[in-house]
Amino acid sequence: MARGVCRHLRQHGFSVIEEFVPVRGLRVDVIALGPRGEIWVVECKSSRTDFLTDRKWPGYLDWCERFFWAVGPDFPRALLPQEHGLILADEHDGEILRLGLARKLAAARRKSLTQKFARVAADRLQALRDPAPEQRFSAV
Repeated sequence: MARGVCRHLRQHGFSVIEEFVPVRGLRVDVIALGPRGEIWVVECKSSRTDFLTDRKWPGYLDWCERFFWAVGPDFPRALLPQEHGLILADEHDGEILRLGLARKLAAARRKSLTQKFARVAADRLQALRDPAPEQRFSAV
C-alpha cells in the first residue's frame, strides 16, 4: 500500500520516503515533501484491527502539515477521523479522496525536518550505490 501511496504522491510533485523516523519513538509509513516545501505524513492501515490497536499515530500530527490515512477499498472508512486526509491505495497506485485539515509547522521544526528528510534520502541512495562500505575498510 505504501508503494501505491508513494507513486501517487510523486505524480503530484512530492518527494517521498517510506519508514521515516521524525523523532525517536515514532516511525511514519510515508513522509512526503511537496513542491512548495509542504510536509505530509501518511499512515497506512490494512485492517480495522490495525487501526484500532495503533496508539502512536497522534504523535505524528506534530510532524506534518497534513496527515493522511491510506487504506484499501475494503477498509471501513467510517472509523477514520474526518479531520484527516484520506487516500485510497493499493500496491500499484493511490487516489486522494480527502485533503483534511492543514496546520502550519513552526519554522524551526520545518527546517529541521526538511534537513533530516534530505539526509535520510541521501543516505539511503548512497547505501544502494555502495551497500557495504565498512567491509572495504576493515582492519587487516
